[in-house]
Amino acid sequence: MGMSDFYGKADDEANTALLHHALDSGVNFFDTADMYGPFTNERLVGAALRGRRDEAIIATKFAVMRTESGGFLGINGKPEYVRASCDASLARLGIDTIDLYYQHRVDPNTPIEDTVGAMAGLVAAGKVRFLGLSEATPEQLRRAHAVHPITALQTEYSLWSREPELELLDTCRELGITFVAYSPLGRGFLTGAITSPADLAPDDFRRNNPRFTGENFQKNLDLVRAVHSLAAKKGVTPAQLALAWTLHGGEHIVAIPGTTKQSRFDENQAANGVTFSAEELAFLDEHLPVGAAAGGRY
Repeated sequence: MGMSDFYGKADDEANTALLHHALDSGVNFFDTADMYGPFTNERLVGAALRGRRDEAIIATKFAVMRTESGGFLGINGKPEYVRASCDASLARLGIDTIDLYYQHRVDPNTPIEDTVGAMAGLVAAGKVRFLGLSEATPEQLRRAHAVHPITALQTEYSLWSREPELELLDTCRELGITFVAYSPLGRGFLTGAITSPADLAPDDFRRNNPRFTGENFQKNLDLVRAVHSLAAKKGVTPAQLALAWTLHGGEHIVAIPGTTKQSRFDENQAANGVTFSAEELAFLDEHLPVGAAAGGRY
C-alpha cells in the first residue's frame, strides 16, 4: 500500500527494485488492493513480478470504491461488483489467476453470503485460487466460511492494536484460517522513527489519524517507550521486537509489514530470529495491554 498511496510521494523505480529484492530474499507473499493508488499499486506489483509470476503469491482486494482522483465512494459487496472488480484486477496485474482474493471490507448492505457466493464463483471459473476477508467480525467470518472455505482473514494487529485477541484469533485457529496481521508496526509508530507529527510528509494520511494527533500522540509515544526499552535490553530494534511479538501468538499468524526502504526490509526480515521469555511477554502485556493505545485506529 505504502508504495503507491497514503504515506507520501511514490517512487515506482525504487519500489520495483525493492519488490525484486524481496523476491530474491525469499519473500513470496505480496499484498495489494485495487483501491491502493487508487488502481496504480496493482499495476506496480504486476509489472515488477512479470516474468517471475510462478515465484510469487499475489493477494489483492475489492470492495472499497474509489474514484480515479482518489475520492472514496463507499463499500460494495454486490455479486456483480465482485465479478467486475476481479476482472479489472486481473487486467491491471497482468495475470490469469489471483492467488488470494479478499473482500477488503464487509458491505453492511449486502449479505456476506451473497458476496462470498460470488467470490466462490470466481474460484470455480479459475480466476481466483483462495478467498479471504478483511476486518470481518467472528460472526461474519463464520457465515462466510459456511458458504465457501475462507483461507485468510486480514485485520490490523500489533502491540497497540490487540483487539483480535479477544475472539478473532481463536476463531481463526478453530476454523483453520490464517490470520494476516496488517500494520504490525503500528503504522510505523512502534519503530521509534516517528517522534513528532513533523516527521510525517504533508500528504501523509497519518497526520489526520487519531493516534497521531493532539494529546494522543504524546500518550502513545509514552506507551511505546516500553517497546524501546525491552528492544534495547534484547539487542534488537523496536521494529524487530514488534514484528516478532506479532508472530509469537501461533503458526496461523502471518505479518505483512510494509516499507519502501531496502534497509527497513532487511531489518524486518531479521525479526524472524527474535524470541521471548515468559517474563518479557509479561512485561509487554503489562505496558501495552488490549486497548492501551490512545485514539481510534481510523
